Amino acid sequence: MDRLLIEGGEPLVGTIPISGAKNAALAILAGSLLATEECLISNVPRLLDVQVMLEVLATLGVKVQDSAGSVVIDAANLTDYSTPYQLVTKMRAAFFVLGPVLARAGQARIPLPGGCAIGSRPVDLHLKGLRSLGARVAIEHGFVEAAADQLVGAPIYLDYPSVGATETIMMAAALAEGTTTLDNCAQEPEIVDLANFLIKLGAKIQGAGTEQIVIEGVAKLGGCAHKCIPDRVEAGTYLIAGAMTGGDLLITGMRPDHMTSLVSKLQEIGVSVSLADEDVMTVRADKPLLRPVDVRTMPYPAFPTDLQAQVMALLSLIPGTSVITERFSRIVFCM
Repeated sequence: MDRLLIEGGEPLVGTIPISGAKNAALAILAGSLLATEECLISNVPRLLDVQVMLEVLATLGVKVQDSAGSVVIDAANLTDYSTPYQLVTKMRAAFFVLGPVLARAGQARIPLPGGCAIGSRPVDLHLKGLRSLGARVAIEHGFVEAAADQLVGAPIYLDYPSVGATETIMMAAALAEGTTTLDNCAQEPEIVDLANFLIKLGAKIQGAGTEQIVIEGVAKLGGCAHKCIPDRVEAGTYLIAGAMTGGDLLITGMRPDHMTSLVSKLQEIGVSVSLADEDVMTVRADKPLLRPVDVRTMPYPAFPTDLQAQVMALLSLIPGTSVITERFSRIVFCM
């Protein structure tokens, strides 16, 4: 499909089920490389990024069975430690395989997401964490090359609560010798979901979802069945769409506890958002009664950057002045 025809002007009314979380699924698929037995991962969204990740796993010698939202991964015989340049540069999250491959194979050669571009590296915190665990890390010709006879647990402080770095270090530390204490961690639900998956495999992890995660390394991880959490960004997008159109939506299969900051902001705007069941929310809006607000995006559990564009569109329809502060930048709307 190369064109969408959208006829607007109508309120959105009806029931919408929420898909599995892409960001949780990608990290969990990478984490399955740590397992020596089969993993059944369900509620996996049908997205191009997921397909690319499955292709990356296949290049490492992993057996992949993909059908109808569930994926079976068998990484018992990890046969390679290097991934193709064209796959990792196609989708940044494929870089997440670095930590698990290093922990399993003792070495890894993964392309940088940005290739050989000069300037700040978006994966510096990942590499800092792996070096702290005892890995020898070098960057050559757009590839990260890492090796370690045995990763060893260590205290690690993240300069910034990076989701990707938290996940990479947590996965690598799961098979390290000794205890890793990771401070200033990201606290996103996707990190908790990854930790829960690893714990099912046999990992010893405490504190996921807080500023400090403690990982006691184990010698081997097995297999498990795991269902990915629902996508909070997709759910939030539909909540905002219902508000924008003056609609009446029933959104099912979501996690209301992951939506607290958005729901609070929508209620401040004047949108009616209520819990209909433990995983169901309703959203209703009377557009003439909506009010301008200020929004500041920050790391979870604050208002998410991934919903900034959607709420900006909503606020552009509301009379008055709204201000959005995206960390270090500021956007002002006046109507």
